[in-house]
Amino acid sequence: MFRLWGKIWKDNHLVKDITVCESSPDTRTHKIFNALDNICLAFDLGKPIWLNSNIEDFQRHSKTRFGADSFVEEIDFDYLEIQVIEED
Repeated sequence: MFRLWGKIWKDNHLVKDITVCESSPDTRTHKIFNALDNICLAFDLGKPIWLNSNIEDFQRHSKTRFGADSFVEEIDFDYLEIQVIEED
C-alpha cells in the first residue's frame, strides 16, 4: 500500500487534508503523480508545477510544499504540502 498525505496550510493552520491510497502496481513516480492528481481533484485545484526545489525536497524527505509560484492560477492559501506516509 502506498499512501500520500495532502495538506493545505494558511497562516500556519492546517485548513484541509486528505490521505490518498494507491494500490496499483505502478512505479513510485506514477503513484505519486496519480495521488497528487486525486488530491488536486478533491481540493478543486489545478496541478502544481514541480520546481527543482520541490523535486530535491521530495527526493530527500519524501515531502514537499507547493507555494503560489507552483500554481498557474491564484491560490487562497499559503501552500499545499504532500508527504509520503506509507510505502510498500
